[in-house]
Amino acid sequence: MATVAGDAVAERRSGLGQDGAVTERPYVLLSCAASIDGYIDDASPERLLLSDDADFDRVDDERARCDAILAGPTTIRNDDPRLLVRSAARRDARVARGLPPTPVKVTVTRSGDLDPAARFFATGEVLVYAATPVVERTRRAVGAHATVIPADDLETLLADLAGRGIRTLMVEGGSAMHTWFLTAGLVDELQLVVAPFFVGDSRAPRFVGDGAFPWNAAHRARLADVTPIGDAVLLRYALSDRTRP
Repeated sequence: MATVAGDAVAERRSGLGQDGAVTERPYVLLSCAASIDGYIDDASPERLLLSDDADFDRVDDERARCDAILAGPTTIRNDDPRLLVRSAARRDARVARGLPPTPVKVTVTRSGDLDPAARFFATGEVLVYAATPVVERTRRAVGAHATVIPADDLETLLADLAGRGIRTLMVEGGSAMHTWFLTAGLVDELQLVVAPFFVGDSRAPRFVGDGAFPWNAAHRARLADVTPIGDAVLLRYALSDRTRP
């Protein structure tokens, strides 16, 4: 007999053909907050807060709308995020739709150097995409807390997510992950919050590193929307023809 959860999973698998073949990669939303001069943190041991409560709530709402959230290993190591939907009402709304209370959590590793005690692994379903040479090392490290999947490139990662029913992936950092997805041209929507201050320290991590980006002086990204958030501003860029209204 069909269940609500089963119907929800079937709906999430709409990117699959009848034979199970992947027909479309997940929609990729990249979300980031940066200072006016493009830094996503400072060089101090404490995490720099670039957003206010209103923006944290906005991001929580975006999380609740996604099927999966990805953070890179440096972000997990430095910020120790839980990557959960914070609002009880939004968690309850997801459950009422037959979904888990919080999206699937995703990370990537090329070294296998992940700490199983990190809060990222404490709650919810976790997928770790590991470079082929370190798959077994990664399974020894976090296999009790996560599903470890071989993947050496973004196309493989996104195809596997699509096969698991992930329709929307939210990428939340850090700089290496932003650069990887953007230079590959695999981001559909960029939500960039510009905080109203400067960091001014080249030791700090920037929004992206060096790379050959598809959007440049000759091929500009399209600005889809601008939303003030107090003294900060949300810039929403359409980076593909799949970008949602």
